[in-house]
Amino acid sequence: MRSSSPRVRALSGAAPGRIRVSALSGRICRIITGVLLLFLVASAQASIVFIQGSGNPAFNQRFTELLQSHLGDQVLVRPFSDDARAYPKAPVVTLGPEALTDFLETDKSHPVFALLVNRRMVSGFRGSDEVNQSLTSLYYDPPLLRQALIGRSLLPQATRVSLLARPDDRSSYDALIDELARFGLEARVFLVTGEDVLIQTLTRALSFGDFLLATPDDVIYNPRTIKHILLTTYRRNRLVVGPGHAFVRAGVLASSYAPLTGYARESAEMVRSFLDSGRLPPPAYPTAFDIEVNTQVARSLNIPLPDQSEIIKGIRELLEQSTAERQP
Repeated sequence: MRSSSPRVRALSGAAPGRIRVSALSGRICRIITGVLLLFLVASAQASIVFIQGSGNPAFNQRFTELLQSHLGDQVLVRPFSDDARAYPKAPVVTLGPEALTDFLETDKSHPVFALLVNRRMVSGFRGSDEVNQSLTSLYYDPPLLRQALIGRSLLPQATRVSLLARPDDRSSYDALIDELARFGLEARVFLVTGEDVLIQTLTRALSFGDFLLATPDDVIYNPRTIKHILLTTYRRNRLVVGPGHAFVRAGVLASSYAPLTGYARESAEMVRSFLDSGRLPPPAYPTAFDIEVNTQVARSLNIPLPDQSEIIKGIRELLEQSTAERQP
């Protein structure tokens, strides 16, 4: 075989040099960035917050801007990188399940604010002694009590609520059942022991409850199962509330959700609390919420829809009244 021409050899020989220069330039840029960051923090006497973003750059930028606007000029919000190792006490905000999982696989030293994740996931990570004290969250899934109250608002005559759960999760709904009783709602959990008995269990649940309260359990409620759940439920003239507003587009009647601007504001308040006190606040649900209703489903079930602002106002009043009653 002939050797390559001088021109080809020259071109192929030049590539490693360019690669070395490029790699060196990248290291220099990172060093300069780190030095500038140190200078900015020191000179402005500012705090710094890092963000481990999702796979959506446009969303990451939008959320960063919202967080920065609520935290103010004395806090620098920057993407997480190797430079963050120089700030072991600086909080890291993770956006979404993948960002949280990826971050905790490589770093457990920084305090973490897990955003856009549900309570189940956060509870799983906080169950680890290694992570428990360094992780908090503003949950993204709506609290089930609020979801149940939406169901009662849309169906005022409802007195009984059905839930589906896997056997290992049965006890996690005991507190909810007690809470619902305070609002005149009797709740019962029906155990799904496998996907092959999902519809059979659902049918028994629907014979009890006036509506099905869907939970953020993606083993039971997912894109593969939701169509069958909805068809079975609506054939029996029952309605489904939850587990999240994304499911409303699939045919669920209604769900509450945290609007992004309010969610970012409350996230910033949690981060600010940590920066001021040095203590992570406990995980919590956002107080700001909105409701999405599938009007087409409501019409097909002959359910008159009150104004959504009235639903939200009524739910807030019920929750405030319940909280006041429990005060000593």
